[in-house]
Amino acid sequence: MHSEIEQRLTNLRGYGSTPPHPQWPNDARIALSFVLNIEEGSESHILDGDSAAEHLNSDMLCGPWEGIRNLNMESHYEYGTRVGVWRLLDIFRDRSLPLTAFAVAQSMERVPEIAERLVQDGHEIAAHGWRWIDYRNVELKSEREHMRRCVDILARLTGKAPTGWYTGRISTNTRNLVIEHGGFTYDSDAYNDEIPYWIKHSQGHHLVIPYSFDTNDMRFASSPGFDTGKDWLDYLCATFDQLYREGEKCPRMMSIGLHCRLAGRPGRAAALEKFLDYTTMHQGVWIARREDIAKHWFNHHHPNSNP
Repeated sequence: MHSEIEQRLTNLRGYGSTPPHPQWPNDARIALSFVLNIEEGSESHILDGDSAAEHLNSDMLCGPWEGIRNLNMESHYEYGTRVGVWRLLDIFRDRSLPLTAFAVAQSMERVPEIAERLVQDGHEIAAHGWRWIDYRNVELKSEREHMRRCVDILARLTGKAPTGWYTGRISTNTRNLVIEHGGFTYDSDAYNDEIPYWIKHSQGHHLVIPYSFDTNDMRFASSPGFDTGKDWLDYLCATFDQLYREGEKCPRMMSIGLHCRLAGRPGRAAALEKFLDYTTMHQGVWIARREDIAKHWFNHHHPNSNP
């Protein structure tokens, strides 16, 4: 308990008023990380043994349906794999831009064509769990097994074990399991900073690359949230502009979370295209996969290399 309190205080303090200069490649003012969440087909589902149908993060706002399928909700999720994912991947392919996929293993296994396309386009495939479910009450043994299964499936489908991890709806055991696993260079189950940071543990140090909800398209499925693509675009541009100005002296990173069933809709995809075109008009912008950000932080900011 004492060590947990110490970690809590460390998390609250962070870097304080003197964060390190990231030294992004080519003296970039800002690092942009686009994250495509691949979750469809792994959400809560009666046929997969769950007690209730999925009810989160879609254009259909409702509560959980206990013990019965919600065919309308299933259809919203199916849009992501049938249409949305391909529209979004085409947008990035057309611009030769990289992204990180937070890939749920069951989703990828059920539609392996997505894995093939991600590999073909050179995107990072990071682990997003075996199922897209809430892990807060999942027992330690089961969560560990789910993590192992996730890694095995993604390695088989892509030819490479994932080096990044993101659960989303974590348990108190999640980060310890990530460290215990030993095969991950970073996790993104944090929202508390705008640059990576290290966590010290008994075997050394573990890297955290924080994620963001405020710029995330999931706010189309929440209240208050974004109503239109223009709302989202305005907020993305305002965030980018502020960080870009600050980046002249103190560069940071900006994470943009995408979901196939949300950002893949035409009106939102159009806003994403405008944002991509806006950011690429600027000098000093590094659009990077999260594994590349991790490699950079290992090379330039590892605790063992600092005096």
